[in-house]
Amino acid sequence: MHYSLGIDAGGTYTDAVLVRDSDGEIVDSNKALTTYPDPLSGIKNVIDGLNPEYLENVKLVSVSTTLSTNTILEGTGFPVALILIGDHPLEKELPTGHVLLASGGHNHNGEEVSPLDLEAIEKFALRVRDKVSAFAVSSYFSTRNPEHELKARDSILKLTGLPAVCGHELSQELGAYERAVTAFLNAQLIPITRQFVQSIIADIRKRGINAQLLMLKCDGSVVGIKDALQKPIETIFSGPAASLVGASYLSGLKTCAVVDVGGTSTDISSICMGVPDLSDEGAVVGGWKTRVRAIRMETTATGGDSHIWIVNRELFLGPRRVIPLAVAAVQYPGFLNSLKRTPMPAREDLCENIQSTKFFVRSGYLAGELSKAEAEVLRAIGDEPISVPEIKALIRKDLHPQTLDSLIKKRLVQAIGFTPTDALHVLGDYTAWNEEASRIGAERLARLMRMPPGEFCTAVKKRVARNMSLHLLSYILQGVPYTAVEKIMNGNYPAKFKLGIPVVLLGGPVRAYRKELKEFIDAEILVPEHAEVGNAVGALAGKGIKRVEILIRPSSLMSPDRDFLIFAPGSRLRFDVYAEALNAATELGKKIIEDYMKDCGLSGNQVKVSIEKKTVSPDGWNHPPMETNLLVMGVGMRGLSA
Repeated sequence: MHYSLGIDAGGTYTDAVLVRDSDGEIVDSNKALTTYPDPLSGIKNVIDGLNPEYLENVKLVSVSTTLSTNTILEGTGFPVALILIGDHPLEKELPTGHVLLASGGHNHNGEEVSPLDLEAIEKFALRVRDKVSAFAVSSYFSTRNPEHELKARDSILKLTGLPAVCGHELSQELGAYERAVTAFLNAQLIPITRQFVQSIIADIRKRGINAQLLMLKCDGSVVGIKDALQKPIETIFSGPAASLVGASYLSGLKTCAVVDVGGTSTDISSICMGVPDLSDEGAVVGGWKTRVRAIRMETTATGGDSHIWIVNRELFLGPRRVIPLAVAAVQYPGFLNSLKRTPMPAREDLCENIQSTKFFVRSGYLAGELSKAEAEVLRAIGDEPISVPEIKALIRKDLHPQTLDSLIKKRLVQAIGFTPTDALHVLGDYTAWNEEASRIGAERLARLMRMPPGEFCTAVKKRVARNMSLHLLSYILQGVPYTAVEKIMNGNYPAKFKLGIPVVLLGGPVRAYRKELKEFIDAEILVPEHAEVGNAVGALAGKGIKRVEILIRPSSLMSPDRDFLIFAPGSRLRFDVYAEALNAATELGKKIIEDYMKDCGLSGNQVKVSIEKKTVSPDGWNHPPMETNLLVMGVGMRGLSA
């Protein structure tokens, strides 16, 4: 008997499920803490807890992760240099300070407008190679001719050995700025995704598991691991996509809204008649608009491990993820005593990084370029949690909170603090870790708010549920701003919204919020069995889907009966006759689908290919179409999606 293994690595937990291929039954599951900087230990721990007899017969491993999404939400990505080739408009903000504008680029027909200034690109690459982890290259009209992007990429790789990402590899849509941002984010995520994937490959090979390895994309489809390593941006919302597909499978509902509460964020999405609701525009993450096709999603940087901090008797929630006090007390044996003896800071000094419940520990990432102040503070922080007063005593001077903030952004330091998970421990709703540490933290913060600890934790729990409700309503009421929904809910005559769609909750202790959610929303709210590992189930339930968009147009409107250009992913072809061009484009689309599905372990009657043709011609046009758009789509069915 054969089995499939689904793995989802979140910001806090790595989840795994084993599914029997013959009937789709979940036969085993497990959770383990995600480990930093190397996720290998977390992956090993979660698989170790599964039945070894089943593992011997695993033939498919499919994975999803929120690590990439969290990296961008928290602003802790690896540094990247951006090279813009051609006449790029610069009125918009760019995501990095390492930017080069180089001559080159093409026109709408893919013809060179200006020669590529490869010398300038090479000088720039050598100048910044020690300051960045990857390069992103975006050339004007590269979707019509990628030649300049490819030349720049190859030269950068040869000179620096660092990966370089091309905009045309990620999107065939026009929009030079959005392609540049997409390429930048993709380059930023390559080191993280590569480490995650290589950790999984290393572990399953060590166990002697001979299985096909797939990864879930952000539209709910799966991709071969080779593609995932080249284009990690396409897996940027694979965690939320997994929750959507998994929630539908676990609840048996083809139509539902999904609220997935993770450690770092809460993600809201929906599925209708078994088809994920996809965004008409590119995915937006961390405020950056991309050209990546993804599920339509409302996401908030509020999760079970979001930092709760107090300033001027006001409670703040997130956006940063921290290690909960309850978890830290288990991971670090001496932490509980440190928490007990740490003095309360002066009220006027309180900020996000100076709290009586805030501690810091080395993450394990290697330090790059640091300021003098950063180097001093980092030397004071070791492998055991340390408080701000202890850091000050070691460096023998005042500590600027911004220095700690910078070290966190550079992924060199991991913070520990009070979280919604701690509040649930105090209330007795979830007690997987050390309750005493959570109680001490609650007492300290409640004192600042001048309320009893239980009342404080109830307020935290309601704040989290309220945030879920507001974002769910904002998602359902498309076009209505979040602030407008918030104003209605907080007004003199607060409204309770009734939803006609079931709401499925996923996540570890998500059952604890069901009652509070019902106070804000009138809806059928479900928490299915195995909700705590729903994303790992979703990693297996995704379909193999590949969309290929190809454009055909005459090279000149002055002679529209001959000389046709084909613009396809990574290709620019030329044919004398329209019929030849149409036939070649169709076959090329099928070939791309076929190669993609092979990487997903799908072939033959497992794959259905459809071709949609749209033509554009003005009235009275007695020539071949002025423009032909082909959408070649392949859908592969396997495992749980069959």
